[in-house]
Amino acid sequence: MAVHIHQFLCLKDNFGVLVHDPETRSTAAIDAPDAAPILAALKARDWILTEILLTHHHADHVQGAPGLKAAFPRARVVGPRKESDRIAGLETLVSEGDVARVGALEAVVMEVPGHTSGHVAYWFEAEDVAFAGDTLFALGCGRAFEEPPQTLHHSLKRLAALPDETQVYCGHEYTLANAKFALAVDPGNELLKERAAEVAARREKGEFTLPTTIAIELATNPFLRVEEPEIQAALGMVGADPVDVFAALRERKNRS
Repeated sequence: MAVHIHQFLCLKDNFGVLVHDPETRSTAAIDAPDAAPILAALKARDWILTEILLTHHHADHVQGAPGLKAAFPRARVVGPRKESDRIAGLETLVSEGDVARVGALEAVVMEVPGHTSGHVAYWFEAEDVAFAGDTLFALGCGRAFEEPPQTLHHSLKRLAALPDETQVYCGHEYTLANAKFALAVDPGNELLKERAAEVAARREKGEFTLPTTIAIELATNPFLRVEEPEIQAALGMVGADPVDVFAALRERKNRS
């Protein structure tokens, strides 16, 4: 099934993303960092907003929803049931295994807590596309703000188990900084070196580094490679429990 995806910057480094079903002309915004650029993108394409799919409650992902709803009153605001008390205006509450629809397109809801307690991702299985919010980033992952590191580690393993060809859209353009950190803890990874150079070249040209794919992340993202001897050795934790390695790696990134 055809799907049109348009990605653009909002605020400083947030991504706005529109998912459009040409069959029904339905369009969803994935998160709502800022209403103005999202409305401008819709207008430029003559798309009608029908859904607003929110991943978590942080202001830079939801604050544009009221403005979008004012412009498109019939658009449904969809978001995590477990954060319904922290996101104003939710109309459809979703949990693990629910299906969020955008016209004829269907997204399976995955609960991926860690960054926030109720964070969800939207996986459009038939289109090989997943929207991970701030759980998984290209070459990185979100901070474990509201849950212990092991919870975030489990969520990342769930996303990493998606098919290799799955294209992943994330909430922020953090890839260049993440690449520098990844090289520091995985300096012998030749594919990572190539990818870091490509990322730097893209950013120099003002190009986006997303989407990424599950296959690329499995090969180069240190947070998905905590069972690898190279990552464990860089942290002085050879043979340690991967959960402990992940926690140490996330703490090192917090301080970087």
